[in-house]
This record gives sequence, structure tokens and C-alpha cells, in this order.
Amino acid sequence: MPDHPSPDTARPAPLVAATGIVLDTRGQVLVLTGADGADPQLPGGAVEETETPEQALARELRGQLALGAPVGRLLAVDSRPPGPLGRSLIVHVHLVGPLPPQEAAAVSRTGGAAAAAHWLGPEEACAVLPGRVAPRLRAALAALHTGSFAHLADGVPQPGSPAGLDPARRAALEHAGGLDAASHRASRPKALTAASVLFTAADGRILLVQPAYGRTDRWNLPGGGIDSDLGEIPRAAARREVREELGLDLAPGRLLAVNWSHKPGRPARIRFLYDGGVLDGPALARIRLNPTELLQWRTVPREELRTLVKGALRRQITACLAARARGTGPLELHEGRP
Repeated sequence: MPDHPSPDTARPAPLVAATGIVLDTRGQVLVLTGADGADPQLPGGAVEETETPEQALARELRGQLALGAPVGRLLAVDSRPPGPLGRSLIVHVHLVGPLPPQEAAAVSRTGGAAAAAHWLGPEEACAVLPGRVAPRLRAALAALHTGSFAHLADGVPQPGSPAGLDPARRAALEHAGGLDAASHRASRPKALTAASVLFTAADGRILLVQPAYGRTDRWNLPGGGIDSDLGEIPRAAARREVREELGLDLAPGRLLAVNWSHKPGRPARIRFLYDGGVLDGPALARIRLNPTELLQWRTVPREELRTLVKGALRRQITACLAARARGTGPLELHEGRP
């Protein structure tokens, strides 16, 4: 071994840490409080030796909380300049959960520095966490809700960060020409697109399907997401989804409506609704469900929609039935309302 380290080995390497945004099914965040009066923290710790951030976080979750939940997707990375130790810090922020109620209730401290674990609402958690940690949580939750990723430097979302960038700051950067083309695309709000088909039986009853995943208590129209990344157009997506879900290869009829829906902090959702026409008895008998997609199908009269379908979709179906009957449209809908 040489007496003097080489320049490469003499350089201080950044400290790397992994943090978990542990959620329950109500959207509450797990915050740890220290026995010695230390600041509240999110679960996690330093990455050691040859560990990956995911492995380090899994180890810390076991040690701090006796929690064996898998480490989920990467939500954010925060880079901090050198502190008192003279080393910069890189923090990987991962999603953990949502934990089911029984597992969330069982979370307890078995070791480490945490004295107690508390489930807090997102705003309450941001209010009690230290100033260097709260921005990571806020940006990570923004990335979670938008299905995106946050790029932070010292807790501040950077220009072009796909999530966490304040809309007012994004607009100011755009107007000042402060974003290159790639950063502009990354930071612009995104929308999710889907295509659905309205089929009725000969007696006017509406064809609904029960999904095999997600909210299985909510019935839907046949249809699904548009593979826009593959160049798929809405009409082609509607035909593909009906073929995959029901085993029927039917060209959709005319476009009845386009629906726009939006919740704050989430991507907008755009649904194209097509007329599938009337399915007679033989056509209904040819339905073959894909069990990975659907549990069952049924035809229902309009008055039963209220008990099976969420309000926004029920309004879309009602509007589409009216457009079909009158030969009008396509309609422009917001949450099912013209």
C-alpha cells in the first residue's frame, strides 16, 4: 500500500442517504420523533459500504420500525453542498407503502434513534419537520401525485424538475427564456388520456364492466389508457381495449364526447367516449372476458347507474346517451358536465 493516497482516493466522497416517504391508505405520512429532543425526521439513514440506497432504506426501516415493507419507486433526489464535515450530501427519497391499516397500526420502534412514530397529514408533517427536510417531503409528494420525479438542490426544485417546481416560478422561467427545450418539456404539466366505448343492449341497457384491479367496487365502461408513447390514437385505443377486455373486435362508431377532469396536484385526465352501438343477443354471447383485466360484465338500466358508477362517469354516460339519441356532439364535458 503506498504511503500517500492517490489524488482520487484523497478526495472526500459525498455522503449518500436514503429516506422513506412511508404512507398509509389515508395518505398520512410517518414521522419519527427523537427521545433526546432531536428534530422530527423521516425514516431512513446513511448508505453504508456497498449498499444501494434501496438496500440501506430497507435496513433502516427494519431497524427503526420493524417494518419489512418493500422500498418503492424513487420520488426525488436532493443534493446539498458540503456542511460542517466538508462533504456534500445526496439524499434519495423513496415511496414506501401505502401500508394497509393493520400494518400501519403495528408500526413501532424496535431500535435506533427514533423514540416514537406518528402518522401525520402531509401539511402537518411538513410543518413539524426541519426546514431542510420538509421541502423534500413536499416535492416527493408532488412527484407521487403526478407520477413524476423531483430534482432538488438543497431542497429547492431545479429549473426543469418534472415535479415540485412552483407553477409561478415555472411561468417566470418560461417568460424569461430560462428553460431549454428539454427542461420546458420536463416541467410542463402532464395529462393522462383514455378511451371508452358506450355499448347498449337491444333493450337500451348499458354495458358495464367490473375491473379486476384498483377499485373493484366501481363499474366502468369498456376501455382504458391510450398508449400515446407508442403513437396510438384514441380511436385505435378504444378498439384495442374492447378487443383485449371483451374479446370483441368492433370498430368504434362516432365520437360522442371528450371529458376533462382534474384534481389539484394531480395530472388532468382526458377521456374520449365513442359510440359502440347496440349489441344484440348473439354479440353479447360472444363476450369473452380477459380475467387479468375484468371480473365480470353486465347490462344495467340507466336508473341503476347511481349505485354502480361514480358520479363523474355517470354524468358522462348520461350526456353521451343524450348525444347519441339526438345525433348531436361530440360534446365537450368537464367532470361529465357540458
